[in-house]
Amino acid sequence: MTHVLQALGDPVRRSLIAQMAGGEQRVSALAERARGEFGIGISAVSQHLSVLRAAGLTRVRPQGRERFYRLDPVGFSALQAWLDHYRPFWSAAMDRLGEDLEEEG
Repeated sequence: MTHVLQALGDPVRRSLIAQMAGGEQRVSALAERARGEFGIGISAVSQHLSVLRAAGLTRVRPQGRERFYRLDPVGFSALQAWLDHYRPFWSAAMDRLGEDLEEEG
């Protein structure tokens, strides 16, 4: 779980994940957007993709000289379970906030 949170803590990796949410992406396409958005090259993008893969958030499919990345839902299941554990706490906190705002208003 720690690897997942560390992987998601970086804005470049969150951007890569957002791009892959639309479907499988070629590394070259991911790198092109990252270059425009963050000013980084394909080598840095490859390192970020390695972190995402090590955290279990992505899968890679080689095809010839190209590598295609896609999200791996299994990697996100641990994060979802962790968030679900705390959902009652956050729901109660939001309810109390709503009550406090109603009393003030």
